[in-house]
Amino acid sequence: MLLFITRRLLFALMLLLAVSLFTYLLFSILPADPAALTCGKNCKPEIIAANRVRLGYDKPILEQYWNFLKGIFVGRDYGTGAAAFSCPAPSLGYSFSQHECVTTLIARTFPVTAYLSIGALIMWMSLGVGLGSIAALKKGKWQDKAATTFSAIGVSLPTFYIGLLVLFSFCIWLRILPFPKYESPFVNPGAFFTTMILPWSTLAVLSAASYTRLTRNGMLEAMNEDFVRLGIAKGLQRRTILRKYVLRSALVPIVTIAGLDFAALLGGAIITESVFSLPGMGRMSIRAVVESDLPVLVGTTMVAAVFIVLANVIVDILYGVLDPRVRAK
Repeated sequence: MLLFITRRLLFALMLLLAVSLFTYLLFSILPADPAALTCGKNCKPEIIAANRVRLGYDKPILEQYWNFLKGIFVGRDYGTGAAAFSCPAPSLGYSFSQHECVTTLIARTFPVTAYLSIGALIMWMSLGVGLGSIAALKKGKWQDKAATTFSAIGVSLPTFYIGLLVLFSFCIWLRILPFPKYESPFVNPGAFFTTMILPWSTLAVLSAASYTRLTRNGMLEAMNEDFVRLGIAKGLQRRTILRKYVLRSALVPIVTIAGLDFAALLGGAIITESVFSLPGMGRMSIRAVVESDLPVLVGTTMVAAVFIVLANVIVDILYGVLDPRVRAK
């Protein structure tokens, strides 16, 4: 098992290196000139040329990428003399539009995205697995039909529609909750909860619909397996069979999708953060696209890639825990 984990981690590092290279090269061949975007439309050519040298855009592409890669581990210095400044490690570049290191911007916005992702994951897993289990145990009854209807409606509705619908329902029509205004949970826990409950619910309804269907189908399939019949023949309690064997077997594909969905959310829930005006990484990415802030786009893309790759590694390890048939030897 230790050898398997080591191989997966080495493969993940190689994959992240390849992703960083292709991401940097992809953004570097865009027609926009990063040095020209560092100042306004009336910026003089000599200022643009000076900014190009100061930010390192005058060097060959591969040398720029090497400086970017080296900055992740040792930090990076920009410019010379009195105008010199530096971004400490891990440095993902410098935002010329916001005049801050990309790592600083990500560190400021990432907690918001993390709170959104963790809360949504807990809600959609609880709701999806719970409804799916009830639907499987009550196959053909009204509980099954209600869960199936919820799944069909949830999958069909887009994120922005659900977000606007809950905003209108709870903030404008019923006036149960105030309009979302983000507050840190360490400063004002009550305001934080009332702000995040609607974004959490929006993502939970959207994702729980898929997890309800997956859990129901997985449990129904597991109930027809030979090991379940063997457990019944040996006189095991129904609750033990469902909890220890049926649900555990059904959770294997769910863990895969949950890990990837959670990693994608950590990379930035763009639509949800925009609808509820949350100052997270997704909203920052939209601003970077509008302003053609290439260093921020590269940095947020790399952060999203790191979480997705790590999620794949964790899912592979959890396979052996949940299902002994695929446990690494």
